[in-house]
Amino acid sequence: MSECTHDCSTCGESCAERTSPQSFQAKPHDLSHIKKVIAVVSGKGGVGKSLVTSSLAAAMRKRGKKVGILDADITGPSIPTAFGIHTRAAGSELGIYPVESKGGVSVMSLNLLMEHETDPVVWRGPVIAGAVKQFWTDVIWGEVDYLFVDMPPGTGDVPLTVFQSLPVDGIIVVTSPQDLVRMIVTKAVKMAELMHIPVLGLVENYSYFQCPDCGKRHQIFGESHIDAVAQEHGLPVLARLPIDPGLAAACDRGEIEDYEPNYLAAVAEALDRD
Repeated sequence: MSECTHDCSTCGESCAERTSPQSFQAKPHDLSHIKKVIAVVSGKGGVGKSLVTSSLAAAMRKRGKKVGILDADITGPSIPTAFGIHTRAAGSELGIYPVESKGGVSVMSLNLLMEHETDPVVWRGPVIAGAVKQFWTDVIWGEVDYLFVDMPPGTGDVPLTVFQSLPVDGIIVVTSPQDLVRMIVTKAVKMAELMHIPVLGLVENYSYFQCPDCGKRHQIFGESHIDAVAQEHGLPVLARLPIDPGLAAACDRGEIEDYEPNYLAAVAEALDRD
């Protein structure tokens, strides 16, 4: 066999350079040591991915784990607000440092790099995807047991970049009770399968509202289809989250770490056992 010239036009289909699987994973910062990466995804927006990400991170931190959140929702970042973080991230010649919440969760979000957190991000897809990749390669995460990635909706540039560039150990799919849920879940699951990433399970948000007076549960958004969808894909239902005005208010105040009960505490415990 002749020596490879790295000119693919001169070699045949059996060339090892063509047949060997190519890895697009990016190397994390030299000072980052991250044990597990879990992405929180959905096929559409507005289902509560950031809420699930924040609650999971807070629950895992209370278990004594070192936790980080990579906010990959570049054009709609809400993680810093939920944790009450309004300071800008600092950097040095070594890299960028995430901002730590009062409860000890390390957060990196584009909002923490903007001069004003209300400034819009008017970027095209490849630039946004590049920024997300830099949150992995240029940020000094330090020692982290669990890095949660809050994904933007859909299956576009950013999810593709995250799934290819980061060593994602699994994804959690967030859904809502509407009939649309089957399509939402299927899109996310199929993308995960294409990228060979395991789906850890489903979380249904807006599942019910519990009357504070009589205790009765009301399905505001209609009857849930989560069990049928989960069975269809062979996935577990990890949690059903209620419509809780108190939790929404806590996020607005930046106090999600203090809110009780944490509806995802049992999910964090299950993840920590795996």
